[in-house]
Amino acid sequence: MERRFDNNKTFKDHMPEKKPMEDQEILTSQPCPFCKKNALEMAQQEMDIPFFGKTYVFSMTCTNCKFHKSDVEGEQSEGAIKTSVEVSGEEDMKIRIVKSSEATVKIPHIVTIEPGESSNGYVTNVEGLLSRVERQIETVRDSSDDDTERKKAKNMLKKISRVKWGSDKFTITIEDPSGNSAIISDKAKK
Repeated sequence: MERRFDNNKTFKDHMPEKKPMEDQEILTSQPCPFCKKNALEMAQQEMDIPFFGKTYVFSMTCTNCKFHKSDVEGEQSEGAIKTSVEVSGEEDMKIRIVKSSEATVKIPHIVTIEPGESSNGYVTNVEGLLSRVERQIETVRDSSDDDTERKKAKNMLKKISRVKWGSDKFTITIEDPSGNSAIISDKAKK
């Protein structure tokens, strides 16, 4: 079952607004591939992302076992892409990021996010990407038994904080064989 949404969306700071959940047609009570219960919710949302185009966001979430999978697919794909941007200030935190589940995201000296079965696609901005990375690093810091790993995690978190406050620079690189990813900024280099 598929429902196409109205393209007449408003934008705030070049950011697509999501339709309220009531307006989306969501398939519920589908069999979950993991727990096998009929608790899977599947949704599709169409977005028109400025400077990227019509994009479809797909998601599946199990209300029983909490399995979650999401992906992003552009209506038009350029083929494989490699794009990067230097983040050098607080204003750059607003740069839009579109990441498919097939993309590799590299932030040197901090993290490399590899594609794989558990990889998700999403639409966010630099600040949102850094928040995702922070949560993963905090998990390592809080759960590791290895003092070296905990110290390394603490140092990475300090670097992310400096970047967020504009006192440090870093580069984000996205490589995507599907072409369904982008860094949407005049500063981005392909």
